Amino acid sequence: MRLLVAGIILFTCWPLIFAQNTRVDHLVVYKRERKLVLLSQGKELRSYKVALGGEPVGPKTRQGDHRTPEGLYVLDSRNPNSHYYKAFHISYPNAKDVAAAKRSSVSPGGEIMLHGLPKDYAWVGKAHVLHDWTDGCVAVTNEEMDEIWKLVRVGTPIEIKP
Repeated sequence: MRLLVAGIILFTCWPLIFAQNTRVDHLVVYKRERKLVLLSQGKELRSYKVALGGEPVGPKTRQGDHRTPEGLYVLDSRNPNSHYYKAFHISYPNAKDVAAAKRSSVSPGGEIMLHGLPKDYAWVGKAHVLHDWTDGCVAVTNEEMDEIWKLVRVGTPIEIKP
């Protein structure tokens, strides 16, 4: 009986054990599907439902537009003490974003993050994805953020697609 229980535990935990020892080398956000995918060597390790900026259609063009940017960026730092539980900073704006904003005589904005829920709203859990509520960030549950925190390193590219 103990052997059977041990086998079941090992079998059900194997994907988590494997993923924790696998390096995530790329993240992709599919805005239309509200989905974040963690990849290793082109293979999907994990995926999560996400909430985006309150105006999710189209790329971010200026500060205050409540849009989530589109393009290739890098997770360039992380903050374990963020107001939104834990947070990775996304390297928006890139040179292309800055040039486009300059042509329109506006600020491109910044402080775009991949983060968990606000500390006072952790109880909302997975229901947070029923509404796009961020100011342009990508949000997951706090439990999901804990998993991402363990699997993703600073310097990992993140691609945000329409």
